[in-house]
Order: sequence, then structure tokens, then C-alpha cells
Amino acid sequence: DASTWCEVDHKRLVANARYLKNSIGKETLLSVAVKANGYGHGIVIAAEAFVEGGADWLCVHSVQEAKILREHGILVPIHLVGPVPLSLLHYVESLNLSMVVYNRETVEHLSAHKIKARLHLKVETGNHRQGVGLSECVSLANQIVDVPHLELEGLCTHFSDIEDTTDHRFARAQIQRFEDVSDALSQSGISIAIRHVSNTAATLLWDDLPYEMVRVGIGAYGLWPSKETQIAALLAKKNPPQLGTALSWKTWIAQVKSVEAGAYIGYGRTFRTTQPTVIAVLPIGYADGFDRQASNRGFVLCGGHRAPILGRICMNMMMIDVTHIKDVCLGDEVVLLGNQGGEVITPEHLADWTHTINYEVISRIGTHVPRIVGAHQSGSNLSDQPYRKPKLSDRK
Repeated sequence: DASTWCEVDHKRLVANARYLKNSIGKETLLSVAVKANGYGHGIVIAAEAFVEGGADWLCVHSVQEAKILREHGILVPIHLVGPVPLSLLHYVESLNLSMVVYNRETVEHLSAHKIKARLHLKVETGNHRQGVGLSECVSLANQIVDVPHLELEGLCTHFSDIEDTTDHRFARAQIQRFEDVSDALSQSGISIAIRHVSNTAATLLWDDLPYEMVRVGIGAYGLWPSKETQIAALLAKKNPPQLGTALSWKTWIAQVKSVEAGAYIGYGRTFRTTQPTVIAVLPIGYADGFDRQASNRGFVLCGGHRAPILGRICMNMMMIDVTHIKDVCLGDEVVLLGNQGGEVITPEHLADWTHTINYEVISRIGTHVPRIVGAHQSGSNLSDQPYRKPKLSDRK
């Protein structure tokens, strides 16, 4: 038995992909990001579900992620969006990948070593992370098209400020800069088959971007990119997207003990009881990806009730207050993310307690934590079934 595990609703991920594909139309390619271990859901579990739901492409960050997908029989186009060391560029051909490019050295290496590759030129429009500006884009594009075994398949950029605001003038300015590069390439006689700009926020908010592909991430996992995006959708009178969460994160009780009033709980004595208290010890901590900043702030679900976290979260353990919960026993299931008995803890809750965003909450769950395909109830999919105390054998 694992000390902590995640349950992933395959059917929900399939339904999310199907909804997104239908919403963008048959003529537009749907590329879904499965980097960061499928946003914490398990890269293979997520990839298989999204392909079943109609995703045309999958996006990964690294060659290693692409290798995992190919080794598990994923045959759809895989788009490599992260940086690739020159020494690993041969995998682009052997794994049949397309890749983002913005360094002249990358093109020169592909050319010199006769590596076949489909390249997507990244335009710098205001994020200043990856990408090159207009004049360098045109120059690099011409260098690519002069190499017979290289194909300039795509043109892309990345929004800087679309999720964190309801004022999208900067994002619209980025689109205009992207259009300027697209027009300049066209005037140079270079045609681009696949242009892509839209992330989840743009896909949910805008219907007027005439590009050949969208790249969605967080939305495919049933989560809003931000509160601002949700507000912007409401202001635009958009119909609520038919997307649902698919991830539950669970553990179990390793010990139940009573402590007297005035007892200190955990390292640093940051919590002291004011009355006789029953605590439960959970075999999970920050080494598993549960943020230490939730110490003395967050809750978990036990017996269908919220149970406050007491004291500092340890590397592999944490303590919770179960004084108010009846019949708590060794081996009882505890929910860290998800729902139980009508109560729910969402990634947004954890993000608020730890001063971060839902992306980080789900993607930082340790890769050593087992991902199990099974029933899931969370977020918008609250259970109608009564809470049942599980047995230890239920987790096998």
C-alpha cells in the first residue's frame, strides 16, 4: 500500500477533451499539454484520455516526456515546446516530433547533422521568455526553408498577461505583433501551415482568432486558469464551459492519539492545544508535494468533515485535528484534494492557503505518488453517494 496516492477520472478527462474539440470546431487542431506529468494527473493517463477525447496533438516540455509517450504507444503528433540540448536533437527525428525553435544554433545543428525536423518558429511578442522578434524571425525562417530536410511547419507565441487580468489590451497587442510577423513571412514568400497562439484562457474567452491550432493546458484538466479568467468569461456572458476536475489526492491515518491541553504539536512548537485534543498523524508531507505553507492554515477531509492541519507539515508526515470527528480509526481514508461526504477541497483552496496558483498545486504532486485510474468526485462533480469509511484493503 502507498502512503499517499492520486485517483484520476479517465472518463472526465476524455469528456473535457471532447468538449474543447467541439467548441473550437473541426477545422482547428486541438493540442493539449501533458507536460509536468500531465499537470500532476500522470502523463500517460492524461495523454491516453485526451487522445480518446479527440485531441489532435499533445504538447510536452522535454524529450524525456516525449519518449515516455512513444514508449506507451501514443502515436498522435507530439509537439515539443521546451528547450532541447543540441546533443538530444536527434530524438526529434527518431521520435517523430515537431519542436519550437528560436535559436540559430539549433537550426545550424539540425542542418549540419542532417536531422529531419518539423519546426515551429517562436515569436517574441512581450513575454520575453522564449522567442525572437520580427527581423530575426524572418531571417531565421529563411535559413530554415533553405535546408531541404527541415520544414517550417508552424509559427507560435505565448501570452504574457491574459490570465491575470480582465483587461486584455496587452494580450491583443501581442496578437498584433504576431500578425506583423506572420504578414512579413507571407510577404517573403514563406507560407506557414500551422499558427497557434491560444492557451486555455484565450480558447474560453475569444472566438475571433483565425489560427489553425490552439494549445490548451489547465482547462483540459477541468480548472480555470485564474479567477480573473472566470470573471472575464462572466463579463463576456460566455456559457459556463462543460469541464470538470478529474483528480483526487488521498492518504490514510497512520496513528490516532489524544493529547492534553497545552501540548505542543510538531516542529518549532508552532501550535499549542487549548483543550484536550485528538490528533491523527498522516503519512504525507512536503516531500510528496504538499506545501509546508499550509501548516496551521489548511484543512483535509476526514470522515466527511474538514480537519484542520495542526503544527508544521513535516517532510513525510503531518498532523490534523479530529477531535470533532466521531469514530476515527487507524487506516481511515483522508482526502487532501477532492471531496468526501459533501465537503470539498479544491486546488484553488490549497493555492490560497499556500500563496500560489492551482497550476503549482497539482503539478508539484510528487511523481513517486501513484496515479490510479478510478472513480473521482471533486469540484463540480460532488458525490451523491454517502460517505463510507474505507478498509485498508480498499487501497490495494
